[in-house]
Amino acid sequence: MIGCRWRPLFRFARTEMALASSDTATSLPVGPLSETADLPWHGRLGRLLPQGRAGLSSLLLVLLLVGAVEWITRRSGTEALAFLLDPLRPGLATAGLVILLALSVDALAGRRYLGLLVLLPLALLPAFISRQKQLFLSDPLYPADLLFGRQVMALMPVLVRDRPLMAAAVVFGLLALLVGLALTLRLCWRRFPVLSLRQRLKRLAVVLPIMVALVPFLDYHNYFWLRDRLRIVPIMWDQTENYRHNGFLMAFALNAPMARVSAPSGYSAEAIHRMDPGPVPFGTTHRTSPDVIMVMSESLFDPTRLPRLQLSPDPMPTMRALQSGHVFSPEFGGMTANVEFEALTGFSNAFLPYGSIPYQQYVRESLPSLAAFFRAEGYVARAIHPFQRWFWNRETVYSAFGFEEFRSEERLPPLDKRGQFASDDALMGEIMRQADLLDRPFFFFAVTLQGHGPYEAGRYPTETVTVTGDLPDAERAALSTYAQGVQEADKALARLIDWAEQRDRETIILLFGDHLPPLNAVYPESGFMPDVTAARKGKPADMALQHETPLILWSNRTGPVRDLGTISPALLPYHLLKAGGFEHPFYTEFLGKVAARYSVLDRHLLLNAQGKAAPDWLQARKLDPLLADYRMLQHDMLFGRRHGSDPFFRGDDRLLANEGQHPGRFGG
Repeated sequence: MIGCRWRPLFRFARTEMALASSDTATSLPVGPLSETADLPWHGRLGRLLPQGRAGLSSLLLVLLLVGAVEWITRRSGTEALAFLLDPLRPGLATAGLVILLALSVDALAGRRYLGLLVLLPLALLPAFISRQKQLFLSDPLYPADLLFGRQVMALMPVLVRDRPLMAAAVVFGLLALLVGLALTLRLCWRRFPVLSLRQRLKRLAVVLPIMVALVPFLDYHNYFWLRDRLRIVPIMWDQTENYRHNGFLMAFALNAPMARVSAPSGYSAEAIHRMDPGPVPFGTTHRTSPDVIMVMSESLFDPTRLPRLQLSPDPMPTMRALQSGHVFSPEFGGMTANVEFEALTGFSNAFLPYGSIPYQQYVRESLPSLAAFFRAEGYVARAIHPFQRWFWNRETVYSAFGFEEFRSEERLPPLDKRGQFASDDALMGEIMRQADLLDRPFFFFAVTLQGHGPYEAGRYPTETVTVTGDLPDAERAALSTYAQGVQEADKALARLIDWAEQRDRETIILLFGDHLPPLNAVYPESGFMPDVTAARKGKPADMALQHETPLILWSNRTGPVRDLGTISPALLPYHLLKAGGFEHPFYTEFLGKVAARYSVLDRHLLLNAQGKAAPDWLQARKLDPLLADYRMLQHDMLFGRRHGSDPFFRGDDRLLANEGQHPGRFGG
């Protein structure tokens, strides 16, 4: 078996040495008295041995490169070596593909060995970034992450302030790397052997057909014989295992076609029409139009859940008194946009490729949402967020969702800050100010910012929440900062509630946390969970503990809605509209059926209304017909022909179409 696994790499080695020997042949003098033709066999062998050694050296360097990448991402030299030598994993196949890429670069640049030098930083730097991402968000680096590099850069001032020495070291290291790479390239360009046009064409003639033949291996939807022989197994439903089995470079490549989403089996216009909800009315049925304020609170979590620690006083008394249940966040420590996508559309990330970001990849035209629904009901639909409008592509997405206005940092009056970010209290004050200026009913969707990490010591000049218990000083300082922010978020909500209670018009407030905060070592040090990030898979009780955030649904007419339990963000539109007395073919009729049967729809966990868990439910041979319809309808509206527009989103979709709603239409 092991011999068979080495065979592909030996073929690549023969290719490299064959090309090397042809280079030698073409560079030797040729003529009627050519010395080469008269050399004995041992003389010709002597001419070829240096080229053979060069080919073997290239192989060794490639193996070292792949091993270094795996050592960085796995943080274990033993595991990296096991990946290379395991006959059931594609370590050697990865090395072979790197050789092909190196030969391609050599041919295009016209220099031998240049390809390896170019690939070195292109492989090691993403591996390092992936490792850093795993420390904070648990997930490895995906190709889609490259789409929001600008978001990362926008947060750099905050990170620099929190860890100035580390930031300086990173900047110095990057500059040194760039300068070193530039000098190395310049030196090697002069010293590396020049390839003639004939030699370059020979390389391309060998490499390009192989590369073209390997393109189908990226299509993980279909079986590919060679991919199977090379032990490359796309495990797209479990990216942790995908990266462990296939290695960083191969798994990263497998995720590249993520933007292509295949239609579910059986998708057709007829299948969508069979879901027709019937004559369900659009809009309110028994009450006047209530004003609706939906607040997604950044990194909101109940810190009193941390074991072995005591927080005094309770940092969230208002939320605790009004709490309706919990949101089961599909994310941890970040990726706010994915939670927001579910909460505004009623669609589920569970039906999308693992690691995808709909705001960045899929929302390219108008899409029904709560904003479009309320607009169709005659409401003012406005999004409010005290940060830059391009962040998470929100300006484009909010426009596509049907919001008529997005009040971002650029379009808001100056708001008081707590630390680096606008305070929750100032944001709630701005919400109230804008509401008081309106005569029409309104739907406001606001995203807070004060709770954003990192939670550096000294962010707040005065802290009124005391943390006691066995915790190292650095972690205690971070938790104290975070708990102070929670207390201020709680007071800001109390202020909003007090204001709403004085209003004549019915006012509904929905507030929830997007994900748990990145408290890093606080979690394992307190015994909350074994690692600094939440597990993607696990026991239902552990998953709930690591993904639940507070949920408050309240009306100034009826008070808080109770006993909602733990629900996915995609079910929030159903509960919100039912609380407001609305009916809708999708948000209350269809999602109502889903909510009656299931409470949590996560990629790795399905919980029914009775709390029974079905792990890895998406890999089951047979899917519940209701969930199959849910996935098909979502695909139809996001990627398909929108056969479901008329029966499910008639008023919403027509409003968007009539307005010519398109991404980026908000004025400056």
